[in-house]
Amino acid sequence: STETTWERPSSVPGTPKSPPNSPSVLTVNGYYISGSPVHQLDSGHMSLRKTSGDPQSPGSPAAPRRQSKESSLTINCVTFPHPDVMPEQQLLKPSEWSYCDYFWADKKDSQGNNTVSGFEILLQKQLKGKQMQKEMAEFVRERIKIEEEYAKNLSKLSQNSLAAQEEGTLGEAWAQLKKSLADEAEVHLKFSSKLQSEVEKPLLNFRENFKKDMKKCDHHIADLRKHLASRYSAVEKARKALTERQKDLEMKTQQLEVKLSNKTEEEIKKARRKSTQAGDDLMRCVDLYNQAQSKWFEEMVTTTLELERLEVERVEMIRQHLCQYTQLRHETDMFNQSTVELVDQLLRKVDPAKDRELWVKEHKTGDIRPVDMEI
Repeated sequence: STETTWERPSSVPGTPKSPPNSPSVLTVNGYYISGSPVHQLDSGHMSLRKTSGDPQSPGSPAAPRRQSKESSLTINCVTFPHPDVMPEQQLLKPSEWSYCDYFWADKKDSQGNNTVSGFEILLQKQLKGKQMQKEMAEFVRERIKIEEEYAKNLSKLSQNSLAAQEEGTLGEAWAQLKKSLADEAEVHLKFSSKLQSEVEKPLLNFRENFKKDMKKCDHHIADLRKHLASRYSAVEKARKALTERQKDLEMKTQQLEVKLSNKTEEEIKKARRKSTQAGDDLMRCVDLYNQAQSKWFEEMVTTTLELERLEVERVEMIRQHLCQYTQLRHETDMFNQSTVELVDQLLRKVDPAKDRELWVKEHKTGDIRPVDMEI
């Protein structure tokens, strides 16, 4: 059989090692053909999927297995187990919806015209997350502007001379109320400054080279896919050449049965050599395809896990800074409350009788009332 399975050749270098608690062994699509050495798996390799019916224990070499064409299907030069024939396979992270398990095939776009690779979908997710992070920073920037403008207006209002002539205990409370505006303006100014340094700036600076790194990653995986497609085309070409050589050999063999001649026997030997050479070429192409597919598979696993880690890191970073935002907001409320506490105290001491007494003492013109005029 010239079909692929989920087995990965162990001879390919650069294979990621399995984590200590990995529940299964990393396997990868690899071509097997009859007469070629069967590729065995290294026990130290991670696993993306393993046939659930396989009896081997985690970390043990996977038993080699040949498949017919009906047990697999090829999509964009990558061969997958056929879902109608193959038993359900275990996932690398069965308890999680991990990127490394669900983005191996391509998907049609929203219009249903073109296909988008699973890796491209992950990249779009990452770029969207980066854009959301940027927009959150812009939102905080707008809040900072509002706070700065608010503080400016409060400070200006605190200097207003309206009702400055009020006297007595009420006048003291009124003067303190105006002063509290200046204090509150200072609180909001500090709040805006901390928002800029502790929330907005970290959001903008986090992973500044993210888009550049994603482009490198995208190009790397895309190049591996192109290389895989090239190797697949070579395999198909070699298979076609072998088929033609086999037909030629069969035809000349039939001619030999009809007419015996030295010339025909020589032609058969020559055709057999060409057929054997075509078979060797196919084996070589298959081996090169195995290596290309294994490399692509390993890079996909490594890169998707890295993208997953970066997304977790991004979400956690934003969560922490939004928590910082709410903490600063609570502190601002607390400080604002403290600016009016003295105003509340003075308002509770306002005494109209005392104010009247003080005012009379200051402004009185005489203590004797007028008397009636006598005739």
